[in-house]
Amino acid sequence: MKFETKTIHAGQKPDPSTGAIMPPIFQTSTYVQEEPGKHKGYEYSRTANPTRTMLQDNLAALENGKYALAFSSGCGAMTTVMHLFKNGDHIVCCDDVYGGTYRLFTKVLVNNGIKCTFTDLTKTENLKKNICSNTKAVWIESPTNPLLKLIDIEAIASICKSKNIICIVDNTFMSPYFQNPLNLGADIVLHSTTKYLNGHSDVVGGATITNNFDIHEKLRFLENAMGTVPGPFDAWLILRGIKTLALRMKAHEANALKIATYLSDHPGIEKVIYPGLKSHPQHLLAKKQCSGFGGMVSIVVKGGLPNAKKLLKKTHLFSLAESLGGVESLIEHPASMTHAAIEKGTREKLGIVDGLVRLSVGIEHIDDLISDLKQALE
Repeated sequence: MKFETKTIHAGQKPDPSTGAIMPPIFQTSTYVQEEPGKHKGYEYSRTANPTRTMLQDNLAALENGKYALAFSSGCGAMTTVMHLFKNGDHIVCCDDVYGGTYRLFTKVLVNNGIKCTFTDLTKTENLKKNICSNTKAVWIESPTNPLLKLIDIEAIASICKSKNIICIVDNTFMSPYFQNPLNLGADIVLHSTTKYLNGHSDVVGGATITNNFDIHEKLRFLENAMGTVPGPFDAWLILRGIKTLALRMKAHEANALKIATYLSDHPGIEKVIYPGLKSHPQHLLAKKQCSGFGGMVSIVVKGGLPNAKKLLKKTHLFSLAESLGGVESLIEHPASMTHAAIEKGTREKLGIVDGLVRLSVGIEHIDDLISDLKQALE
């Protein structure tokens, strides 16, 4: 089954009792049992819900995985995954990472005795240098947030397998349409389903997908025990959004490439970061491990913070807001918004400077988007 067909049909069939073409929302907390302990696969909706099951089956198919779990948020998925590890364990993480991930690792997990080393994993040798006897996992974003650095997933996963280390990939930026980390050897793929998978900025959710039954069962137990589950209506909204994922991702990418090209020649822009540009340091890697370049563009505005603020205030179609992946275009300032949890010195060392602006390019008409940026940069 091709990807476009999976988005519409995988995990979903017309409702057998009514023939309804759209999957029903099972808005219930509990289920009648025939006798104590004997039920039809569902007993309590924290443990399992039919609407969530359909979403999970769909997500597994999209990532070419066997098992998927849906969560209440991307952070909920991350937190649950990190409970696979215990006091004394060590994690290696890419240095440029979502601010919420950095906050979880440095402000929360450290209190549980889990240590994390941040390093530039665009250089594979840095992983080898940082693996310790107690290293249990490697955490990757590719592309990274917000600097859009590409990491060789296949190479990292190969090292992980040789050391019996779990390889975890946050695939939120690319979505399953453009990248499938499990195919490249990753053990766990994670998504904020809030973003491209839902695509309409009207729900918060997360997901994990794996081919490893033992990992899946551990995560399923943790999710149930911790209660990091989405409600059935949220699951339904994400499932509905996925139906147009392929169409949306094509439009996001087409617009992003044109905007990146336009801004590359703009006198007010110091730097444009987009994997689809030949100027991107990992452009060839992006072509190798992805089927497209995504809808995220980061830029450094000349003149630093004053001119960046001017741009942020003057756009009309690019709304100033956190998050990404919706049909509408968004613009944000990582240093003061999504990545404010990272210390200023660390941010600047990474390249998250005050002039850095991140664009989530929507699917509006490209002429209108470019006109909006043009007037805002005048």
